[in-house]
Amino acid sequence: MLEPFDDTYFMKKALQEAETAFEKGEIPVGAVIVVDNKIIARGHNLTETLNDVTAHAEMQAITAAANFLGGKYLKKCTLYVTLEPCQMCGGALYWSQISNIVYGARDEERGCINLKTKLHPKTIIKGGVMADEASELMKRFFIEKRNLN
Repeated sequence: MLEPFDDTYFMKKALQEAETAFEKGEIPVGAVIVVDNKIIARGHNLTETLNDVTAHAEMQAITAAANFLGGKYLKKCTLYVTLEPCQMCGGALYWSQISNIVYGARDEERGCINLKTKLHPKTIIKGGVMADEASELMKRFFIEKRNLN
């Protein structure tokens, strides 16, 4: 039997997605969805690339996971995301009935947990996994963005 990976392993994969977003000039948020110790979906912000305000990392990953599973519910799945999901993503996660959400950095202004967005009652939430690394990437992005403008 495979030894289960820990939260840090999967958050590192989400951070790789965030780096991809960064390289594309997107706000560096990355996400992976895991079931049975296997990554079934990946996503990173594509709002600028797709000119679509809904193209957040979580939304990309939710769609990919639903396609992989062949259904809209993500029961027994865990989302690893580098930044606390926003209200929009929190709503989508509610409807997906995802079992677990593990996030890195808090989003004090727009985060769904901070704003008390209702999540599915069975969803377990854990925050702060590799928060420093996720915050640092976000800070670096906005410093570079300000210096270019």
